[in-house]
Amino acid sequence: MMMADEMESGAPGRMRPVEFVVPIFIEVLSSGNLTAEVKQPSGRIAQPKFIDNRDGSLTIKYTPTEAGLHELGIKYNGEHIPGSPIQFHVDEIRPGQVSAFGSGLSHGVAGQQSNFTIVTKDAGAGGLALAVEGPSKAEITCRDNKDGTCSVSYLPTTPGEYNIIVKFADRHIPGSPFKAKIVGDQRKPQQVAVGAANEVSLKIAEQDLSLLQASIRSPTGHEEPCLLKRLSNGHIGISFTPREVGEHLVSVKKNGRHVANSPFKILVGQQEIGDARKVKVKGSGLRESATFDVAEFTVDTREAGYGGLGLSIEGPSKADINCRDNEDGTCTVTYRPTEPGNYIINIKFADQHVPGSPFTVKVSGEGAGKHTEKITRKRQAASVATVGSTCDLNLKIPETSPFDLSAQVTSPSGRTEDAEIVELENCTYSVRFIPAEMGIHTVSVRYKGAHVPGSPFQFTVGPITEGGAGKVQAGGPGLERGEVGQLSEFTIWTREAGAGGLAIAVEGPAKAEINFEDRKDGSCGVSYMPTDPGEYQVSIKFNDDHIPGSPFSVDVIPPMGDARQVSVSSLQETGLKLNQPASFAVQLNGARPGDLQAQVIAPSGAQEECIITDVEEGQYVVRFMPRENGVYTVHVTYNGVPIPGSPFRIRAGTTLVEGDAGMVHAYGAGLEGGRTGERCEFIVNTINAGAGALAITVDGPSKVQLDCVECDEGYKVTYIPRAPGDYNISVKYAGQNPIVGSPFRARITGPKMAGAVSGVHESCSVVVETVSKSSAQASYAGGVQGMSRLLSDASKVKSQGMGLKKGFLGQKNSFNVDCGNAGTNMLMVGVHGPRTPCEEVNVKHMGGQKYNVVYTVREKGDYELIVKWGDQHIPGSPFKVTVT
Repeated sequence: MMMADEMESGAPGRMRPVEFVVPIFIEVLSSGNLTAEVKQPSGRIAQPKFIDNRDGSLTIKYTPTEAGLHELGIKYNGEHIPGSPIQFHVDEIRPGQVSAFGSGLSHGVAGQQSNFTIVTKDAGAGGLALAVEGPSKAEITCRDNKDGTCSVSYLPTTPGEYNIIVKFADRHIPGSPFKAKIVGDQRKPQQVAVGAANEVSLKIAEQDLSLLQASIRSPTGHEEPCLLKRLSNGHIGISFTPREVGEHLVSVKKNGRHVANSPFKILVGQQEIGDARKVKVKGSGLRESATFDVAEFTVDTREAGYGGLGLSIEGPSKADINCRDNEDGTCTVTYRPTEPGNYIINIKFADQHVPGSPFTVKVSGEGAGKHTEKITRKRQAASVATVGSTCDLNLKIPETSPFDLSAQVTSPSGRTEDAEIVELENCTYSVRFIPAEMGIHTVSVRYKGAHVPGSPFQFTVGPITEGGAGKVQAGGPGLERGEVGQLSEFTIWTREAGAGGLAIAVEGPAKAEINFEDRKDGSCGVSYMPTDPGEYQVSIKFNDDHIPGSPFSVDVIPPMGDARQVSVSSLQETGLKLNQPASFAVQLNGARPGDLQAQVIAPSGAQEECIITDVEEGQYVVRFMPRENGVYTVHVTYNGVPIPGSPFRIRAGTTLVEGDAGMVHAYGAGLEGGRTGERCEFIVNTINAGAGALAITVDGPSKVQLDCVECDEGYKVTYIPRAPGDYNISVKYAGQNPIVGSPFRARITGPKMAGAVSGVHESCSVVVETVSKSSAQASYAGGVQGMSRLLSDASKVKSQGMGLKKGFLGQKNSFNVDCGNAGTNMLMVGVHGPRTPCEEVNVKHMGGQKYNVVYTVREKGDYELIVKWGDQHIPGSPFKVTVT
């Protein structure tokens, strides 16, 4: 809407009265909700007159008594409306003095003409110079009115702060440069950016959000539900991340019928996608700092378009980042390191590093005086379990009841049976079973239907051929959270790792004595008691190598205090419907006013949007939208402290075929290594595992191109790394449950590819909502009739020998294959050369399903060596062999 100019009336030596027409983009329910005030140059506050025009605009009238810079603040329900506060300049009307007035000097709307007038009457000779500087190019037009005045207009296309420069005879006129605050037009289809989360205000009069349902339809016709929320300015709106360019439609319904103005139009523009190269950053906090000082820097995105801003900091201590939006296209970032050393600050815009990122900051000074407690223990190899013997896996699970526990064991052939749970003392249990097969078994232990920490467990019947730190597991509340004065406990399982040295260290603000209990079954119990709050690091090493997940970061909170009084109700534990709003209530129960926070984690590990609404004193409602099938984790904190029972676990979607991480296994060369720029592959076998969210994360020196497609066995995963180094591959299924062997470590070799950033650690994730697969559904194209996949598993075949990597012309090249733990099948070997097949291949069975393979070649070059167990490649196959 066009804004009227300020009135030019007034006599010489007097102030010019001011009249603004300001767009407000809100429904004014009563004049009591709307306030306006003018801050004068002297600091005194004046009350202007304002009129609601009932057309989405407000007329402000004000008669100034002082010359200089004024500030007009317009608030609705105590919050500034978009564009407020507005600055404007007032000067005296004097003959011969060049002056300017008009709304375009103080405020405006993106995409609409902004206007002002310049008075040059009786000013004498001199040139008039005009310029508009701001987030977008703004074309200026100037029309001489032939009466000593000229009318100026400019068209800003992007919201933000603009400087209006007016010079006469090469000198600024009074008030120049003027600052104009340009806001977005919220009554037109709204402009948002592809790939960035955007809050969009909707013109909705209904105040009770629980009565409304909303959905958004993309330009290609894809429609999905979305959550309505009350924005910080009091409006009702939505938050969503568009993935398509074009017009989106938001439908808001009450009792199945559209509310007034629904559907709402939102326009997503390709040209507004953020450009990280145009982001400017400055500040000493990007170069150096000192311990316990608040380091600061500024990020300026005014010329970079729209996009999400991502900030992270890595270093010797936890340094929480605080980001304050300055509401002018810039933000001020602060952090407070507590330990000296080098810190890495990553700044991304629209998912790309800004110029200079990552930044290395040298922090000097004295540290927080961290205290470290260490213990070392020798671990003996566990006794070998045999077929027909009684096997026990001991667990300590605090605050549990045996009536809510269940356990199952899956054999190498895929057969799953219930296991016995024997209650010992002090919340310690023994999972007992009698194996009928040799090989690696999977033990799944659940509490109220959810896997306990560490589950599913690997349990080998027969000799343990592969050990090391990667086979050690640890789990328990003491590795996740802690409270001052309360014992923090966890369990370490070293049975599958073999013999070796176990080292445990707890580092934090205060000394925490470590207690160790050897349970004589390949597991041990560890506890410590923190005496001061803060961040603790629990490091667990086996033979001097960190085990998966180590070091663990544990936030130790002060005594719970008021958080103990807070409770939740109406929390539906099962049967939540997908893509429909869910809610629960939180009661303070007399706790003193504080900060209530809620976080909802989906089965894939993604964080769902969560909205907290204050319904009455001491009572809140938390709303979220479950979109995945599986178990959600709900964290509720009060003043930063988890309330009793938090985190809560709730199940969404169907439970007919529940996903089970214990039934999933992964195999393939891509889990062990590869080369930069080349496709690395592995298979995630989900047969008989039920349906659930499959979450795969590849974390390493570069971002990878990650893809996951369905195949007969489950899902084939491919990734292309761009930088050499070690990559951690996490595979989780049906919640936060890692499958057996996860995380895997892949060693990538080769040159660094173009575009890879040195010195950073990046991750890439993919989440797939899987379908239930059974062995009967798995096609066995090209296989041998009668062979069952459940009888063999090529991923458990092990191979070694020089013949897998390098060959010599005319000589016998050999390698060994161990299929002892891979079930029953046939070993097939083939060698293909540059032009002709291999001259001779001999496969000799050495007993115990161990084979020696010898081959001879008569031609130099690169060969492909294929080794299959049944119709499945063994890990690493096909091998690349160079013959010299």
